[in-house]
Amino acid sequence: MLIPSPETFSPPSGPPRHQWAIAALFLLAILLAVFLNAITAMTKPPQLLTDPFLQFPTPTSVRVVWFTEFPGSQHTVEYGSNLEKIAGATTTKLSHTREDAQSQVGGALAALLSPQGTLTEQITERDIWRHEAEITNLTPGERLPYRITSRNEDGFSVTSATFSLAPAPLPGTPLKILLTSDHQVKPMVAPNLQKVVETVGQVDAVFHAGDLVNIPDRASEWFDDNRGGAFFPCLQGRARVTLEQNGITTTYHGGQIIQNAPIFPTLGNHEVMGRFSMTTPLNDQFADAFPRSRAEAIYQEKAQEINPDNQPLVRDAWIQNNSFNTDTYEEIFSIPSKSPGGKKYYAVSFGDLRLVVLEITNMWRPNGLSDKTKGKYREPDYAINKPEMWGWGQHIFEPISQGSEQYRWLEQELNSPEFQQAKYKIVMFHHPPHSLGENSLPAYTDPVQILEQDATGRITIRYEYPKDKDYIIRDVVPLLEKAGVQLVYYGHSHLWNRFISPSGMHFLESSNVGNTYHAYVGKRRRQVPQGYQEEYTATGNPNGLPPVMPNVAPLLDDRGEPMPYIASNEITVFSILDTGAGTVSSYYFDTRQPNSPVVKFDEFRIK
Repeated sequence: MLIPSPETFSPPSGPPRHQWAIAALFLLAILLAVFLNAITAMTKPPQLLTDPFLQFPTPTSVRVVWFTEFPGSQHTVEYGSNLEKIAGATTTKLSHTREDAQSQVGGALAALLSPQGTLTEQITERDIWRHEAEITNLTPGERLPYRITSRNEDGFSVTSATFSLAPAPLPGTPLKILLTSDHQVKPMVAPNLQKVVETVGQVDAVFHAGDLVNIPDRASEWFDDNRGGAFFPCLQGRARVTLEQNGITTTYHGGQIIQNAPIFPTLGNHEVMGRFSMTTPLNDQFADAFPRSRAEAIYQEKAQEINPDNQPLVRDAWIQNNSFNTDTYEEIFSIPSKSPGGKKYYAVSFGDLRLVVLEITNMWRPNGLSDKTKGKYREPDYAINKPEMWGWGQHIFEPISQGSEQYRWLEQELNSPEFQQAKYKIVMFHHPPHSLGENSLPAYTDPVQILEQDATGRITIRYEYPKDKDYIIRDVVPLLEKAGVQLVYYGHSHLWNRFISPSGMHFLESSNVGNTYHAYVGKRRRQVPQGYQEEYTATGNPNGLPPVMPNVAPLLDDRGEPMPYIASNEITVFSILDTGAGTVSSYYFDTRQPNSPVVKFDEFRIK
């Protein structure tokens, strides 16, 4: 590169010669900085975006997955008692990961940041590569050390620390499994997971009941949010979350968990992105999920314009981009995909238990009732004549009603030998069948749209949710009880409470992990519509079962009375399923007292 010097740069006229010299020196400094940055980038060792984590174990294999921000030339797993074996990884690029003005990011994107640490551009594609290696011919019950190495295009490599892996455990193996949900980059997730490791040690698996992040296409929420509490760092002991309570500042790092134990995730409403755009902010896209049936109807009206050659791939892509998708969730995780729903619902055997994961989640909308609210109970007045702007209430993403494809699959699974022969039968999904929280209302059913016109001609669009058509209570729960399910585990309302059906089936919501949205008991009432046809319960559990009082050390209310729930933004909760003892134990940690012990406050048997 030729760089002009002050001595040879002689303009015929204009500013004095010394000003041209200063300008030339300034240009030289810029070019030198660019050159040095390029050299640094070429010689700087590559970095891993995550530690490796374990996925999809079988009796003789397990998959190792990790992420980088470079495609690389070679990615491998070394494993064995002396790390003497090598397995190559398959690399794919995440298709939808992006950042926007509301992202909290740094690292490779630092050049795009404003002084406040947020992106200055509206939408920025973020290139992230996923690497997966299947480790085969493993022996059940034998745990082996492993580590990963990624080599970039310039020949430089980075190697992780050494962790351990194992195939799926055999029946009879005692296991400790973490039950968690609703992380969403909330402040108490890091202390929660740190206390899991300090209290229980290394768990054997993680069952996550959904809402892993807030905005699934925002990459930083998975990997490197500047606030320190992104999804993977918290579960891998690499978080850095600082809480200040009572004048005491404490930094929490989460727990080194999924490097050594597989995670089994669930689709929650926060794993679903709405209508796709490269200009609309990601938060708005997330809130813009549109019913698939309506998108299909619009496509049929405009098919000749959209897809004149009638290509199936074009049709499917248009409908998905104009309704909702779970692409990032499905691309991140290795999940059994034998069900008709692919990765969206599945079943696995793990030791003495059979885990059935269902897609029971719908579009969350606010419960406001003003004429400007696009909510669960109404459309805003400004959109009355614009159906493309309607929210269509809390529409369901995947049908689970009797006769639906997912319901028929569930019937088959509950009748399978793998399920029926399992000692423990566990079903996990996101939406609560029983809860004291806000999200237990309205009924889990298809919204019924009602158009009303008053005497002045003003039109209102509202939605009803018939309680007797709640698909979870009416269709799913009776099926699970008949099949002998012992535990139904779920999240969504960000609190801890549990229930027992008359047949003895346990219901557990252990989602007061990162924060709470309250329990609606006593004087705290849900905002519900008045004068509607259906009943909308303002307090308590809308579906009738009374909550079970914690039987070890319940928290007390202001009057000193024990409470059948934990709903706190200062006290965080986790639960452990122990298959050796046949128990589910729940613990809390008070972040206001960082040196206080973790307290077991409830335990029940599922044998």
